[in-house]
Amino acid sequence: MSGAETTAARFPVRVLGGPTALFEYGGLRFLTDPTFDQPRDYTVPGGSLTKTAAPAATPADLGRIDVVLLSHDEHPDNLDESGRALLADIPLTLTTPGGGKRLGAAGTAARGLADWETAELDRPGGGTVTVTGVPAVHGPGPRATVEATLGEVVGFVLTGAGLPVVYVSGDNASAAAVAEVAERFGPVDTAILFAGGPRIPVLFDGEPIVLDSAQAADAARVLGARRVVPVHYDSWSHFTEGRDELAAAFAAAGAADLLDWGRRG
Repeated sequence: MSGAETTAARFPVRVLGGPTALFEYGGLRFLTDPTFDQPRDYTVPGGSLTKTAAPAATPADLGRIDVVLLSHDEHPDNLDESGRALLADIPLTLTTPGGGKRLGAAGTAARGLADWETAELDRPGGGTVTVTGVPAVHGPGPRATVEATLGEVVGFVLTGAGLPVVYVSGDNASAAAVAEVAERFGPVDTAILFAGGPRIPVLFDGEPIVLDSAQAADAARVLGARRVVPVHYDSWSHFTEGRDELAAAFAAAGAADLLDWGRRG
């Protein structure tokens, strides 16, 4: 990749806290898993989740949003009350097949993507961006077992003529899913990796239900990633690994230069 191509591939990413990031790609503005509530507790089946930090921006600060890439709609640390309200004003939300039905029934302009299903989006200047739904598994073990406990999740790959390849992992803990993405789309120019090693003690023997730091570094290697923007590693009490652990894991893997922490706020 030439220097000019490298610069073009490294489009800015605003990291807003938790799983939420904003970026422009192909002239379209994309937002991942919107979470804009203030710190609070949420009641969920089997217990509670605690948000510990405010977002780095409010929905009013974001400007135009064309597409939300929503890994799943069933957990408040990926779609909270403020994020759900925001969806009403977004032209298109791409999510899981089940989430597309639930959100559509509530009046949101939502579409579910099954594995390898695509959505073609018109670019403002002509041409298209292709968003492909890719496998994601929200925990360790067989996909059917995990989905029976925590529901379905989807990741996304963005491609287009003259554009970098972008992978948004969603709440994925599966190395096999990462390998499938790499086989079809690698090398990846930018990987927006959900990390943080979240653990729920009563689920899956306390194993991470999204990539931990070492797994994220290995995912970057498998993807042949040229840049990694980590998200989903702060602002929630069940995230067990933060920025320091991510930096250490990538350094140990000889990949510290891949990390881009994004523009905060």
